[in-house]
Amino acid sequence: ASRMADEGVMEDDDYEEEAPQQASSGKGRKDSAGRRVKGRGASDSAGQMEAEERYSGRSGQFESLETDGGKGPAKSVEGWIIFVMGINEEANEEDLYDKFSDFGEIKNLQLPLDRRTGFVKGYALVEFDVRKEAQAAIEAMNGAEFMEQTLSVDWAFSKGPIKGRASTRRKTD
Repeated sequence: ASRMADEGVMEDDDYEEEAPQQASSGKGRKDSAGRRVKGRGASDSAGQMEAEERYSGRSGQFESLETDGGKGPAKSVEGWIIFVMGINEEANEEDLYDKFSDFGEIKNLQLPLDRRTGFVKGYALVEFDVRKEAQAAIEAMNGAEFMEQTLSVDWAFSKGPIKGRASTRRKTD
């Protein structure tokens, strides 16, 4: 045992003697119950300095899309997206594309499929480049019949109720 101590290996007896000394040192913050707080955020000054540095300068300023300030539809990063609900489960992208391309050029069309069944989930996202084209598609296709089902069409993103129309969406502001 003396050879192990010479090589710098700590024995059980040495460890037990040092443990109470570490716990009794007055370092660190204490919580309301008087227990010592350990780990990340235990030091008040370091946490405050980190928060101040993180949001100082330009790092605390975030980009946002330009808005006209009023309520109504909101443009996504790339275009005007409409949400089409009530799509027949046997519909395909080509059928939907043909139906909505009458109102303008479609930039993107998403028709999600159910992984388990392979059928359409019943909704689609159609993106137009021009707001007037998207508005025309909403006005013409909302309540229209498509493959023996009634469609419900509205804006995918809005900044509150659309002017002049009662909306079933919850208010965002």
